Amino acid sequence: LTHTATATLPAAFSDLLPHFLVEPEDEYIVKNKPVTLTCRSTPATQIYFKCNGEWVHQDDHLIERTVDPATALPVMQVTIDITRQQVEKIFGLDEYWCQCVAWSTTGTQKSQKAYIRIAYLRKNFEEEPQGKEVALDQEVLLRCHPPEGVPQAEVEWQRNEDVIDPASDPNFFITADHNLVIKKARLADTGNYTCVAKNIVARRKSTSATVLVYVDGGWSEWSKWSACGADCSMWRSRECTQPSPGTGGKDCQGLDLQSLNCTSEQCPQTVSGAEDVALYVGMVAVALCLTLLLIVVILVYRRKKEGLDADVADSSILTTGFQPMGIKPSKPENSHLLTIQPDLTTTTTSYQGTLRSRHDATGKFSMTNGPLLDPLPNGSHTLHNGKLNSDPAEFVSRLSTQTYFKTLPRDVANTSYGTFNFLGGRLTIPSTGISLLIPPEAIPRGKIYEIYLTVQRKEDLRLPLAGCQTLLSPVVSCGPPGVVLSRPVILSMDHCSDACLDNWAVRLKKQNYEGAWEDVLLMGEELVSEPYYCQLEAETCRLFSEQLGTFALVGESLHMGAAKRLRLVLFSDAYCSTLEYNIRVYCMDDTQDVFKEVMQMERQLGGRLIDEPHVLLFKDSYHNLRLSIHDMPQAHWRSKLLAGYQEIPFYHIWNGSQRYLHCTFTLERLSLSTCELTCQLCVWQVEGEGQSFSLDFNIAKDTRAVDSEFLLMDSNATALAGPSAFQIPYLIRQKICSSLDAPCPNGADWRMLAQRLKLERHMSFFASKASPTSVILDLWEAQHFHSGNINQLATVMADIGKQEAMIFLVSDGEC
Repeated sequence: LTHTATATLPAAFSDLLPHFLVEPEDEYIVKNKPVTLTCRSTPATQIYFKCNGEWVHQDDHLIERTVDPATALPVMQVTIDITRQQVEKIFGLDEYWCQCVAWSTTGTQKSQKAYIRIAYLRKNFEEEPQGKEVALDQEVLLRCHPPEGVPQAEVEWQRNEDVIDPASDPNFFITADHNLVIKKARLADTGNYTCVAKNIVARRKSTSATVLVYVDGGWSEWSKWSACGADCSMWRSRECTQPSPGTGGKDCQGLDLQSLNCTSEQCPQTVSGAEDVALYVGMVAVALCLTLLLIVVILVYRRKKEGLDADVADSSILTTGFQPMGIKPSKPENSHLLTIQPDLTTTTTSYQGTLRSRHDATGKFSMTNGPLLDPLPNGSHTLHNGKLNSDPAEFVSRLSTQTYFKTLPRDVANTSYGTFNFLGGRLTIPSTGISLLIPPEAIPRGKIYEIYLTVQRKEDLRLPLAGCQTLLSPVVSCGPPGVVLSRPVILSMDHCSDACLDNWAVRLKKQNYEGAWEDVLLMGEELVSEPYYCQLEAETCRLFSEQLGTFALVGESLHMGAAKRLRLVLFSDAYCSTLEYNIRVYCMDDTQDVFKEVMQMERQLGGRLIDEPHVLLFKDSYHNLRLSIHDMPQAHWRSKLLAGYQEIPFYHIWNGSQRYLHCTFTLERLSLSTCELTCQLCVWQVEGEGQSFSLDFNIAKDTRAVDSEFLLMDSNATALAGPSAFQIPYLIRQKICSSLDAPCPNGADWRMLAQRLKLERHMSFFASKASPTSVILDLWEAQHFHSGNINQLATVMADIGKQEAMIFLVSDGEC
């Protein structure tokens, strides 16, 4: 604090109000660097800052007093420092502002308000430029909406890393909303265009958009007609050279060679000889032979097709699928359908699983690296309708011996597998929300695949997350990878986002053969031509995939309104013989697989669940999570926590890679005879939402086990093959598809089915498939396996006016 002696205020100026020579200006806090606000006034006897309506403590002011030599008036300058923590305390309620108040002997004056904002620049562009192929001289528009930022980002455009300056090249124009316009595309404008956003915090680059300027070919003039030839015709030609097609431009359309019959006067006189007659006779004979051969081929093909259709249409396979073990099929002549012979022409490079024929194939073909799994006895597989009772431990053991699968966990409880053919089936990992639906016809006819489904432990397979990215789902593997599928399977798994795509950029990541993670889909911008497509429901993601592999959902918030769902779960010691008593509060991602793991771990620790779980929306506001305990009877209990609360750092939670994140409250009872515990436990995000638990129980008599009703163990089979895996019988499914696939003028087709089932957003995806109805029914099966009401689907069909497709539903289902 600096004091400078000043002269007595001249009498002529004793009635002056203070006026400001320097007023505080708006400032931005960059990273964690404080900002300094300055205020200077004359004549002034005191100056103090007020921030958000509260006076700043006098010890926080740095004061400097001087005298203006020209007027002999006292001048006073005051500075204060504002930190990021001060601004964050009121963040979200109002903007942080400060102003100074100056006093003189006459009165006071207030300065202008200075607003202090935390500067940032998000990573994700709200809209990035898209590559284009354009014709020469065509106008080109490249869009760019920079990331959210404070202060607002400035935008520049680059072509091949060089900054575009519209002032020096008037063919470019940058609009007020940051889009780039190429007025007339030139060949030299071909290149990679990048939108660059920058402010005082950072500089971000969009993904590059490739612009390819092509030239369509044009026609040269026709040449002159040729002389009349021996065949009594003349010719003329032209070439695609004005201009020649370039950089992917289209070739010229139309004929480049043209003929014309000559007049009788121009035609040379020729006489048909004996050799011409012989030629014509030979051509007629060849034509007759080809016609007879074609008739024979068609007859043979029809006979074979009738035999195949008789097998496929046999109701025994449509209504009962594969026969249960120990029961002979009702039609012996169709017993060969119980074991499907694989197509041995498929090489091991496209599918590294087990492809075995019904008969011993030894010596008929060999695999260089051997099959993925050891062959079953007698070299054959027999599929059974219903639950598959193979030993999962034996399967995981065999699977993990393969080179590619050595990284898979040997966790039998979190792995399921089964053997499937063209009738499809379903794999489920109990109590995790994770399942794999293999629709009918997804596996090509003649193939038998042994397929597995497993959930990975996050510490075994760390996902590289950058910046504000967060893991929103479990990491799930299904395989073997490389298996050939005729249509998409549906992988269902929980996610913990708020399910609002306006708040998130959600990406599907897939692990490649080298172990690296790749972005394969941006949610909301799916392309129907890609092998992956997602439906994001409130708590579940349904992934349509034409390839098996290892997948995970990763999100990056687009603004601070984005939130993750946390599941808050309380456990305590099941038995307490000491004065100390522990309460553990888990703050985990709200997905069933994590909840299952914590329950299993607490069972091993001997813990017990002491209240039902609560869900908390945790926002991307950089604020930590605080936990505190209140209202304990002080005469009987006290907390051993020294501070008023515990705190979990924001990024520990937001990252999503720590599974067992929790805080422990150690309480101490003053007497061993004290068994009643009543208290309030609060969990809240600073400047955000909170949840509270009212606890009231007896620590000695309460015997609630860890596997209470909140851990609903899935009692269903982990693997189901054939018709038992589906609610809709195979034959009824075929009837529905044939009834709704064909477009109907009044819209009573698959489109109305999608609308009735509230799936309108995916119309373009369904339309891209050979049978849109079949894909819609696949999704319905994935959504309603445990709780589906087949009568509800029948009602929808009746509303559409297609009840005839469901008329045999009850009788067929009971067969």
